[in-house]
Amino acid sequence: MWITPPHRKLELYIATSKGTEAALVFANGYATSLGALSALLRKGDTVILDKLSHASLIDGARLSGATLRVFPHNDLNKLSKILEQTFSKKSTDARVLIVTESIFSMDGDHAPLADIIALKQKFGALLLVDEAHGLGILGPTGMGLAEQLDCAKGIDLQMGTLGKAAGVAGGYIAATKPLIDLLTNKARSFIYSTAPPPSQSHAALVALQLIRSPEGSKLRQKLWNNLQTFADATQTPLPASAIIPWHVGPSAQALELSQTLQNTSALLVPAVRYPTVPRNTARLRITLTAAHSTQDIQTLAAALLHHTA
Repeated sequence: MWITPPHRKLELYIATSKGTEAALVFANGYATSLGALSALLRKGDTVILDKLSHASLIDGARLSGATLRVFPHNDLNKLSKILEQTFSKKSTDARVLIVTESIFSMDGDHAPLADIIALKQKFGALLLVDEAHGLGILGPTGMGLAEQLDCAKGIDLQMGTLGKAAGVAGGYIAATKPLIDLLTNKARSFIYSTAPPPSQSHAALVALQLIRSPEGSKLRQKLWNNLQTFADATQTPLPASAIIPWHVGPSAQALELSQTLQNTSALLVPAVRYPTVPRNTARLRITLTAAHSTQDIQTLAAALLHHTA
């Protein structure tokens, strides 16, 4: 298969950064989920997802035709029971794939990756981890929660996006060469979709190089300083990631609060509501960055406390 130099350089850099043999870049994160899961799995296989996994992962699992099992969010006991049940009756050649995010998109909390890896190794399952919200934020070089916990070698497929912290677009899978070869030849959202333009791949490469550079380290420290500033100003615990859920409850109230913050303080704080989250668990989804100033954060904190008092 012919590949342009910018695409090849990006994939090689992702593989090197993730400590894997190879990597494959898709047009976006949604295409990555659909293509990877539908190529890896088939009828007779089993995919086991955390209940709060992203919609694209759920869609990819459904599209694959595999048996779909779901365990309550971060519930290792239930995951272990499902694995035990699945392996007690699976055929010899059937695949069993565990799927989770590293940082969950609606609550910003961490998956217990080390414990999940221990379970997958105990039973002999495969593991796919979506680092969409961990890339750029966590780890010594910003490669995510797996790097921070030094457990990347226990993950079979490391997935991520180039459209969040990297600020460009695209999605990727980093894995062994045989698995990447399989995706290259079977992932329909890769094969039958227009490739990202070379300029996009070059921009993504530069973004990843920045994330892993000393400048990237300084930006991460600035982000965590900002998160501490928010925690101090709102008298709340230090967030686990750059995603901070400000729980409201009813959808109407969350929408009203979001609009009030925009009208009165010029603050863009999106409301997330059903069906993205369960009924009566609507919240504002706050995302802080290294570009926010201390004044920005103090203004946000004061407005939140004033309008939710």
